[in-house]
Amino acid sequence: MERGNQTGVRSFLLLGFTEDPNLQPLLFGLFLSMYLVTFTGNLAIILAIISDSHLHTPMYFFLSNLSFADIGFTSTTIPKMLWNIQKQSQVITYAGCLSQAFFFIVFGCLDNLLLAVMAYDRFMAICHPLHYMVIMNPWLCGLLALGSWSLSVTGSLLMTLTLVRPSFCRSMKITHFFCDLPEVLKLACSNTIINNTVVYFMTIILGITPLSGILFSYSKIFSSILRISSAKGKYKAFSTCGSHLSVVSLFYSTGLGVYLSSAVTSFSRTSLVASVMYTMVTPMLNPFIYSLRNRDMKGALGRLISRAPSLIHRVFRGLS
Repeated sequence: MERGNQTGVRSFLLLGFTEDPNLQPLLFGLFLSMYLVTFTGNLAIILAIISDSHLHTPMYFFLSNLSFADIGFTSTTIPKMLWNIQKQSQVITYAGCLSQAFFFIVFGCLDNLLLAVMAYDRFMAICHPLHYMVIMNPWLCGLLALGSWSLSVTGSLLMTLTLVRPSFCRSMKITHFFCDLPEVLKLACSNTIINNTVVYFMTIILGITPLSGILFSYSKIFSSILRISSAKGKYKAFSTCGSHLSVVSLFYSTGLGVYLSSAVTSFSRTSLVASVMYTMVTPMLNPFIYSLRNRDMKGALGRLISRAPSLIHRVFRGLS
C-alpha cells in the first residue's frame, strides 16, 4: 500500500466482508455462483429477445439493454472481488480504482435511466394504447436508449474526475468490496467540497430525476387502472407492469438506503449487506422476475434452450 499525493502512484485496500481465512472459500463460492447465475440469466434474456421476432417490441428492446447493463454492473465489481479472495489480497491500484468507479457509475446510471424509460413505455402502453405503436416507434426507442447511454457515460466521467485532484494522505483502506465513489472521497485529506457538490448534483440528475419520472408514470398508470371497470381488465393492465415495478422497488429501496445512510453515518456492515442486494442480488433476480410471469419470454427462452445444442454443434464444427 502506498500513501500518495496528487501526482504520486497510489493503491487502495478493499477491506471487503471479512479477513477470516476460514470464511474466504465460502464467500468465493457464494459470489462466484451469484455471478454465473447473473451473467447466464441476463445473457439468455438478451439472446432470446434477439432470436425471437415476436419480442422485437419497445418493452423487450429496453429489457435487453437493461440485461446488458446488469451484466456490466456485476462484471465491474464481482470478478475483482473474486480475484482478491483467491489471491488473498485486498489491493487495488489507483488506476484500477478509477476504472472500476467509472464503469460502476456508468452501468448504475444506465440502470436508473432504463428503468425510467421502461416506466414511460408502460405508461404509454396502458394510458395511451391506441397511440402506443405510433409514439413508441423504432426511432424514438433508439433515441431513448442512446440518450440513456450518453447521459450515463457523461455523468460517470464527471463524477470519476472528482477522484483525480484530491490528495490522499490518510489510511488508504476502503470499507467496501469495490471502489465506491463516496467512500473513496472520504479518504481525501484535501478540501472535497467541490468534489462532493459535483457528485451530489450528478446524483440528483441521474438518480433522483429518473426516480421522479418513474413515480410520475406509475401515478398515471394506477389512476388509469382504477378507472377500468372489470376486475379482469385491471389485472391484465397491472400484470403488464408488475415485473418492472418489482425490479424498481428492489433496486431503489436498497440503493437509496445505502447512499442516504452513508451520507449521514459511517459505512456499516448493514450497509455492506444492502450494497450486495442492489449490486448483486437485484441483477441476479431480474431475469427470473421478467421471465417467470411472462408467457412470451418463457416461450422464447424455451425455444432458445431447445436450439442451443444444435448451435453449439455448429460452432464446434466451424472451429474444427
